[in-house]
Amino acid sequence: MLGKTIKLFFLMLVLLLIPSSLFAETKGEKATFAGGCFWCMEHPFEELEGVSDVISGYTGGRKVNPTYEEVLSGTTFHFEAVQITYDPSKISYSELLDVFWKQIDPTDPGGQFVDRGLQYRTAIFYHNEEQKRSAEMSKEQLNKSGRYDKEIVTEITKATLFYKAEEYHQDFYKKSPIKYELYRKGSGRDQFLERIWGKEMDTIHSYNHKIFKTPTDEELRKKLKPLQYQVTQENGTERPFRNEYWENKKEGIYVDIVSGEPLFSSVDKYDSGTGWPSFTKTLEPENIVEVEERKLFVKRIEVRSKYADSHLGHVFNDGPMPTGLRYCINSAALRFISKEDLEKEGYGEYRKLFEK
Repeated sequence: MLGKTIKLFFLMLVLLLIPSSLFAETKGEKATFAGGCFWCMEHPFEELEGVSDVISGYTGGRKVNPTYEEVLSGTTFHFEAVQITYDPSKISYSELLDVFWKQIDPTDPGGQFVDRGLQYRTAIFYHNEEQKRSAEMSKEQLNKSGRYDKEIVTEITKATLFYKAEEYHQDFYKKSPIKYELYRKGSGRDQFLERIWGKEMDTIHSYNHKIFKTPTDEELRKKLKPLQYQVTQENGTERPFRNEYWENKKEGIYVDIVSGEPLFSSVDKYDSGTGWPSFTKTLEPENIVEVEERKLFVKRIEVRSKYADSHLGHVFNDGPMPTGLRYCINSAALRFISKEDLEKEGYGEYRKLFEK
């Protein structure tokens, strides 16, 4: 008896000495959505900062531990669904709902697009009363928006047991990208979403560990100065030599005035003599979109930001080597962040650019 007491004492002592951080639970809440084929519902959420896991599975039915074939038969009454683990301090449930509605046809009671049957219906499975209220409110707002000519039939119901689908279904878009793309395009989903949402389709984005939600026009007018709005939203051009950054020689990076997405660095800035900020290359090429433009029979390449879709300026082939490029950019489309403020502003990963 004494031996067991001593062992228990030492075990408790060891546990007290182990850092508590090793036992800390992963911060996260659950969100469960059914939007037809779960292959198409994983990647829209997995790319969001604040989402740590997205699992394809089955829920809402009667059968315990159902197989894909059983669910496919429609006899289990299960939905194909995804369960999302997210950090509410980084992304809200309302933002997840916004992404959800932009993946589905919520007016279809018999399935989704080419997939028909009970298992392909749409539903929101709430995990607490707060999620229920948010879901009901967002559904009501969407119904009143007039976006659809039919009533929204997506169910809002309490979450029940969620059964993980077979492993070959998990991250299918990564494992079989060609098959996935062929299926998605052939299903009619993308064509429907483009018709309904257009440019509003991508309203929430994740980049450089940040969440960006596209603001409304009203919000933009409040946030931006008149010249900034004219340049970024109406493809305007500011006056040369009379703008904020054309002769700025400080070290730092330039980000989109609307979204904050990183675009250019002072390392690649040079004096082109044009009176506008000029760069030999972009800081993050994936954040730049180049569009061929023809005005007054002159061909030019317009430069826009990827996430905010802001007009930035143009790129020309008369720049210095080694790139031979000149990105001629409006100061009004940019915000400068000095190297001293990179950490504070959340761009600490770019400090290495200025370390000698």
